[in-house]
Amino acid sequence: MTFGTGALRGTPGVVDHRLSRRHLINEFKRGRLRQDQVCDAHPELIRAARNLGSPASIACPICGDEELRLVTYVFGARLPSHGRCISNAEELRKLNARPDELTAYVVEACVGCKWHHLLRVLPVGRSTAKVRRTS
Repeated sequence: MTFGTGALRGTPGVVDHRLSRRHLINEFKRGRLRQDQVCDAHPELIRAARNLGSPASIACPICGDEELRLVTYVFGARLPSHGRCISNAEELRKLNARPDELTAYVVEACVGCKWHHLLRVLPVGRSTAKVRRTS
């Protein structure tokens, strides 16, 4: 059985980390990992989640708290070395219009228990928009 690239789903260049997320949650629920091993987000990430993050559509998979937030950081040329935390859709649209190749990282973070996980990595910028239009 063979398949072509047309059989692959998803946006070109997007890396989804749902499988590793599910594995980590399962290991915690089986008791193989302690809460302090999975709930160790950096204080700066929690601050960004609290102040700039958008609400997630689900509760925290570890503590069940409703304060699960999505935070997006963009890295690339002519941005600070620590990246740029995106606070709204308009800001992301402006970055997407730039000619530079940028990379966005979407992280979920629980303000309550400090759970965090990288959800996806996606291309941002004019050159990636061209690739998306021609595919």
